[in-house]
Amino acid sequence: MAATRVIASVSSAVSGGLLTKTPFVGKPQSVSFCFRSNRLLTQRRRVFTCSAIYNPQLETKEEGEPETLDYRVFFHDNSGKKISPWHDIPLRLGDGVFNFIVEIPKESSAKMEVATDELYTPIKQDTKKGKLRYYPYNINWNYGLLPQTWEDPSLANADVEGAFGDNDPVDVVEIGETRGKIGQVLKVKPVAALAMIDEGELDWKIVAISLDDPRAALVNDVEDVEKHFPGTLTAIRDWFRDYKIPDGKPANRFGLGDKPANKEYALKIITETNESWAKLVKRSIRAGELSLV
Repeated sequence: MAATRVIASVSSAVSGGLLTKTPFVGKPQSVSFCFRSNRLLTQRRRVFTCSAIYNPQLETKEEGEPETLDYRVFFHDNSGKKISPWHDIPLRLGDGVFNFIVEIPKESSAKMEVATDELYTPIKQDTKKGKLRYYPYNINWNYGLLPQTWEDPSLANADVEGAFGDNDPVDVVEIGETRGKIGQVLKVKPVAALAMIDEGELDWKIVAISLDDPRAALVNDVEDVEKHFPGTLTAIRDWFRDYKIPDGKPANRFGLGDKPANKEYALKIITETNESWAKLVKRSIRAGELSLV
């Protein structure tokens, strides 16, 4: 049986004889989850979310050893029940603030991702032909996903060459100065969006900043990124354009004139992909191999 380690918590916890008091995302906080039994969905400002449980707690636990095929990071609620970071952590916190789940900490290269086809969608390292995948060089920002979003592969985007969604949650590039941890949940505000086209599929990159970053109050839209993080938007675009080239693949392309869209457009994308996720979990759209648990 694989060893289990608690790696993040908002309270003391004992697992396999290990006592941990590791604070969750830096400081105690409440996180809302879904009632999975009845799939109750409500609509607020056209953003779908699940009913909140009063004052829950969240912890993440490792199973297996890092950088192995068996490694998984599972999410648990305060009763110890496994939950899905994709489906059960709410998207929206109000006032333009969203939950962001770190899959790949900045300055690392292991290609970690939520396993959308496994029960409870844990974070694992991606594989290709049975081998663990790594980026050819470190990613320079915290990278992860917006929960309760989904890029519908049957939906063509008229703004971006009619490209269809990539069948994944929406990706986030978090530009703050602090290095996150795998499975960490950060409160962020979106400030821009890049429309990456990867082998014909639309793969949005929402640029956001953690509210804990010292410059967060100064960065509220795309022009503020260039002012307070000069060169960052170009660096993000170039990194995602070129990272497959060392493996002999062509460069990725970008729609919307190869330029980042503003905050308003980023929020539009988030709302649309949240609506697609709501249809998915209500089974209005075929899930295929995707796990809805």
